Amino acid sequence: MLAIAIPVGLLIGLSLGALGGGGSILTVPALVYLLHQQPHAATTGSLLIVGITAVGGMAAHWRARRVRLAQGLTFGVLGVAGSYVGTQLSASINLDLLLTLFAGLMLVAAVAMRRRRRRPGHPDCSAEDDGERGGAAGAGERVVLPATGTGAAARMVTLARATPAGMARVGLRGAAYRRTAKVLLAATAVGLLTGFFGVGGGFVIVPALVLALGFDMPAAVGTSLLVIAINSAAALAARIGSHVHLDWPLLAVFTLAALAGTLAGNRVASRMEATRLTAAFAVLLVAVASYSLFRSLPGLI
Repeated sequence: MLAIAIPVGLLIGLSLGALGGGGSILTVPALVYLLHQQPHAATTGSLLIVGITAVGGMAAHWRARRVRLAQGLTFGVLGVAGSYVGTQLSASINLDLLLTLFAGLMLVAAVAMRRRRRRPGHPDCSAEDDGERGGAAGAGERVVLPATGTGAAARMVTLARATPAGMARVGLRGAAYRRTAKVLLAATAVGLLTGFFGVGGGFVIVPALVLALGFDMPAAVGTSLLVIAINSAAALAARIGSHVHLDWPLLAVFTLAALAGTLAGNRVASRMEATRLTAAFAVLLVAVASYSLFRSLPGLI
């Protein structure tokens, strides 16, 4: 079994280091089908392997300044509650149905990332962009503002009568609220998936950071490893006392191999263009979704 654990661990670490995700979703089937672990033990062992590997991979990305600490900590902490709830629900929800729905979500994320990659300039929904868009309007441009007052007609006013700084603050405040809502929803969803499936959730975290927060791919990869480590630790804490038997020597070898693979993956992330990493991650999402559908759809028919 150790001969199998080493190459599989290397592959999973390579995925985590280069793409910031995917490794955890490979860990559970590898432990179950290749190393003959019981499913519950496999999901628990997967959290341990992926959590430790994510910390190792994050250290390398941190040195390369590809980890955004504040956003990663916020995203991870927001997902802790979802991770606990997901762990509690794991024994009572139809697994085939959830896997099918989640496969559809991954396909949507893959398509969205591919479309964003092909868009000229890869515009991000950042506060700086909003400010630039607001500042691009000339003083002579006109906008229609609804009149306030009973029976008053709509009137035309120029932007010169408004305070540009005030309008910019309103726009930025609205963008901040929308971004906060996106982060909260995405973090909770990732926590639920981590607790329920025993995975790190990188295949959701990276698209969320790219699409919702406008991260470039290298920063999303590095930051996702921080979030994976937090979510994995929370899910493991929720499983304490479940009396699961773990094969510690096997897990140790698997984890060491995965850590070595993460170092190789970090080199790949350093040398590949962000657009290629995005395309590779989209392909990974499609592959994982296809496999999930192949395994889950027969159980619903």
